[in-house]
Amino acid sequence: MEVRVEDLAIVRGGLRVLEGVSFRLPSARALVLRGPNGIGKTTLLRTLAGLQPADAGRVVPGPDAMAYASHADGIKATLSVEENLRFWARLHGTASITAALRDFNLETLAERPAGSLSAGQKRRLGLARMAVTGRAVWLFDEPTISLDADSVALFAAAVGRHLEVGGSAVIATHIDLGLAGADVLDLAPYKAAPPEHGHDFHEAFL
Repeated sequence: MEVRVEDLAIVRGGLRVLEGVSFRLPSARALVLRGPNGIGKTTLLRTLAGLQPADAGRVVPGPDAMAYASHADGIKATLSVEENLRFWARLHGTASITAALRDFNLETLAERPAGSLSAGQKRRLGLARMAVTGRAVWLFDEPTISLDADSVALFAAAVGRHLEVGGSAVIATHIDLGLAGADVLDLAPYKAAPPEHGHDFHEAFL
């Protein structure tokens, strides 16, 4: 699914952090967000996902087409791996979790309580959740945290399969995932100007 972002401005802590962000992401393509820490990558992804309103601009399609994976894994510790995925599958009306278990190497862990998994295994489970949403646009915020090299390869392959069937992905990451034809958007040129003195703002968010 094509994603269009037009003259987007986003706010964190009452201040604009990015403004004038515009891009077009065709179906079957990935966009990698780059920029220094604090530039607004997470805030941009949250805005695309509909978790916070934009200060200006437009995003097409809307949040109903988006699935967002943040730093948190979004799993229930007392449920098994399989039960976690079935919960998300039912929530999104997806029939099967078989491919998600296979693609993220979770088949042998299916009956394990999520709370007993290692950090990397929990991360794989959290990412596998995206595969059962049925959403066309995947949004990832630093998805490779806690993953070893083999798991990073699994993740990249899963994203590749999503692109092959016409999906799209926006990924904030500092590493090269080896995704064929991925575009890169440096957010530094879109950094908003600092507020003038005398404006009412929270210095803690600068």
